[in-house]
Amino acid sequence: MKVVTSRDNALVKRLHAMAASTSQQRRAEYVLAEGIHLAAAFLDSNRAPHQCVVSESALEDDEAQAVLRRIDDARVTMLPDALFKQVSTVVTGVGLLLLIDREEPQMPDAIEADCVVLDGLQDAGNVGSILRSAAAAGVRDVFCVTGTAYAWSSKVLRSGMGAHWHLAIHEHAEPADLLARLRVPVALTDSHGAKPIDEVDLRGSVAWVFGNEGAGVSAAWRDASHTRVTIPQPGGMESLNVAAAAAICLFEQGRQRRVMRA
Repeated sequence: MKVVTSRDNALVKRLHAMAASTSQQRRAEYVLAEGIHLAAAFLDSNRAPHQCVVSESALEDDEAQAVLRRIDDARVTMLPDALFKQVSTVVTGVGLLLLIDREEPQMPDAIEADCVVLDGLQDAGNVGSILRSAAAAGVRDVFCVTGTAYAWSSKVLRSGMGAHWHLAIHEHAEPADLLARLRVPVALTDSHGAKPIDEVDLRGSVAWVFGNEGAGVSAAWRDASHTRVTIPQPGGMESLNVAAAAAICLFEQGRQRRVMRA
């Protein structure tokens, strides 16, 4: 294990810059995943980190020790607690973070299975929650249209709770390009004039498109051939949070498939 005590160290400077802003994280060579749960989820996916950074006090934590035992000691760097706080993206928690390789899956020539398209979602919590629901529902491909919050930011990673390592996340996607590759029908949620979701046949593969929290999906998706579904809300609310709506859609689709197999 390497020990670093200077804030002028190159690794410390890199981590400090990444912790300072999402834009720095987007430009960085690696992804920053902080916390015991994210580290364990990453290791459970049979991947190895580029580097592990741990605070001095975390060396006494049982959960941190369990994570460290799974990482090559040559990849571990220890920082004093005060220095670790300067590079941390969380307020509280055990001082442990991983630098990991950014995953950039190849865009498929034809999209023939269930997928999720995030069309300009800007809230990191919503993006992470939808990624988590997609992974739990068995979806493989997620396409983030340009303008969507950075999928590998610290906030999205924390909200995703390890979902990233069960998905192929394609960033900088464009609607026209995706529409040309899609071989499955497009489905959009709409609170007006659409059929209730439980009355729409969703047993086949679907490309679910979820739009911006305020403006909804862009014109390219509205103009394309698509299925519109609505989520009944007997309580009288005008609309649902987009992450909640996505979870309902994905698991209603799964429910219909289970009924079909019964």
